[in-house]
Amino acid sequence: MNHLLKVPVLASRAFSSSARQLRNKVPEAQKLFQEDNGLPVHIKGGTGDVMLYRATMTLTIAGTCYSLYWLLVASMPQKKA
Repeated sequence: MNHLLKVPVLASRAFSSSARQLRNKVPEAQKLFQEDNGLPVHIKGGTGDVMLYRATMTLTIAGTCYSLYWLLVASMPQKKA
C-alpha cells in the first residue's frame, strides 16, 4: 500500500520543469530540405535516405517482375499428358 502513495510524487517529478531542455532541431532540418541543390526531397536527408530509396525501388521492381512472371505462367495452358 505504501508504494501507491509514492505514485503522485514520482509522476510530478517525471513532468517537472527541472528536466533537461531539448534543443529544437526543426530550423536546421528546414534549411536542409529547402536548399536548392537539385535533389528530390525524399533523398535530401543523406546516405540513409538514398539507401532506403534504392532498397524500396529494388524491392518494388523485383516484386513487379515476380508478379508478372507468375501471371505469365498462369496464363499459359497446361500440357495434357
